[in-house]
Amino acid sequence: MNPGTTESFWKGIIKSFGLVFGDIGTSPIYTLTVIFALTKPTHDNVMGILSLVFWTMTILVSAEYAWLAMSIGRKGEGGTIVLKEVLVRLLKPGRQIAFVGFLSYVGVSLLLGDGVITPAISILSAVEGMVLIPALGGLQQGTLILIAALIAIVLFVFQYKGTDKVAGAFGPIMVVWFLSLTVSGLYSIATHPELVKAVSPWYAAKFFMDNGFAAFFVLSEVILAATGGEALYADMGHLGRKPIVRAWCFAFCALIINYFGQGAYVLSHGTEKNLLFGMILWEAPTLYIPFLILTICATIIASQAMISGVFSVIYQGITTRIMPLLKVDYTSTHLKSQIYIGSVNWTLLAAVIFIMLIFRRSENLAAAYGLAVTGTMTLTGVMMIMIYSHTTKKWKVPFAILVTIADIVFFAACLNKIPHGGYWSIILASVPFVVILIWTFGQRALYRALRPLDMETFRLSYEQIYAKQKNIPGTGLFFVKEWNVIPPYMVHCIIRSNIIYERNVFISIVRTDEPFGLESRLMTGIATGLDAFEIRAGYMVMFDIEQLLTESAISEKVIFYGIEDIETRNPVWRIFSMIKRLTPNFVQFNKLPAAKLQGVVTRVEM
Repeated sequence: MNPGTTESFWKGIIKSFGLVFGDIGTSPIYTLTVIFALTKPTHDNVMGILSLVFWTMTILVSAEYAWLAMSIGRKGEGGTIVLKEVLVRLLKPGRQIAFVGFLSYVGVSLLLGDGVITPAISILSAVEGMVLIPALGGLQQGTLILIAALIAIVLFVFQYKGTDKVAGAFGPIMVVWFLSLTVSGLYSIATHPELVKAVSPWYAAKFFMDNGFAAFFVLSEVILAATGGEALYADMGHLGRKPIVRAWCFAFCALIINYFGQGAYVLSHGTEKNLLFGMILWEAPTLYIPFLILTICATIIASQAMISGVFSVIYQGITTRIMPLLKVDYTSTHLKSQIYIGSVNWTLLAAVIFIMLIFRRSENLAAAYGLAVTGTMTLTGVMMIMIYSHTTKKWKVPFAILVTIADIVFFAACLNKIPHGGYWSIILASVPFVVILIWTFGQRALYRALRPLDMETFRLSYEQIYAKQKNIPGTGLFFVKEWNVIPPYMVHCIIRSNIIYERNVFISIVRTDEPFGLESRLMTGIATGLDAFEIRAGYMVMFDIEQLLTESAISEKVIFYGIEDIETRNPVWRIFSMIKRLTPNFVQFNKLPAAKLQGVVTRVEM
């Protein structure tokens, strides 16, 4: 391995710590504290719970995501929508495709709902550690919520810088965080080295035998140790598979060591306060304040991991046309998926602060946390079984079935959280779910109402009108998605209204998967007085359309583009119409002279 390769090897791992493992990396702040609030801290119970934590992370994160899911990708991207795209190519059209679409919509919605709860619980749980400092012991919960909200605001304000730059800054902090988890865990384990035996699944089985049905409900809190595992797959497009899997090997060891260290602390000191903060205070009182500052930094990064995941999911939703078009800013010159979506950013911030005010304490939030995560994991498992059963890797199907069964068990355990705040997971997920359903069904209904015309049919009518020689002097420019597919507004404009110029040019802009590169081609003689101009540009390229047109000797008099005006009494289609009005038109992204623009409205009844 040459020095350059070694540097990129470690750089990739450090960035993964900063971008992907914030959420799962901060789970030790609250997981065992919440579990032992429900379970007596006897030696057998501690062994059983540590065994459950170890195997939960092994099965649900290492096996399901790091091994099975991350070997399924599309153009380096991962996530629920990617699973759907892969499946659509493998299955025959019919009910199965519709079922897969429905699963992906639910999975995406649950993940977006989770994107609100994760920053709220992570930041709030860290800030609550301030009350263990003697001078700050009298802080009211309202003050702690205010501090947590201010931290969230600062985090969201800096999102426009881009996840690439953010990960570069956060990576080294997370390395220090995981090292501190490892060292503090090892120090504590030394007092009860026998806890290492808990890696045996026998202790998890014994915990179930000793506690019966109550142990099943404990699973709904044990899952907190694996929350954030889904970010490995959702964030795959940001950094690539290899750096994330390599970093997970280090993160997994650090987390397990810390959980076992907290278990040792429970046996020695009981469960009066937050276990992680109590353990640090007992081990090194002088280092407690620096550790608390590090914890707050780590929880900010946990929130960052989820925000990045949300941006990825929304972007995939836009490109696969299940979500409305939003203004997307590309923030990296080498990875298309490193993006910033302003409207999503500010909506997420408002929701995070709202959830903090509703739940007030991190332990209350833990009661709502887990339902969305286990739901997402179950859907991922089901879709992986379907994918592997249709590919050459059928030998992976039994493993995918096993992890899916584990997902279902955890999901069932989390259902008891619904009355205790879990319903907020459903409410938060229902908002994007309803938007996706309205948008996808609305687009289909609109397409049925406005069917594009094929070029041959259009050319016949066009030639007849052009031959009348009543054409307008000059050049008319018409925006289309593809030069050989005629959108309805042009049928209305050219064929019905006879608006034909001496020279008519169809212009289409195609964004490629490469960051750079710009080429344009002019296709002449498609019909009498009709040409097509295609621009192919990398996603990072900002170009001047007017300049490209001038270089190809096109001097337009007017530029036409289509707008749909939806007329409906149906309340659902009214919402669809409102979404279309609020979201940008692709013409708005390009610098075009406003004086030449003519939006052609097509009235549609739905």
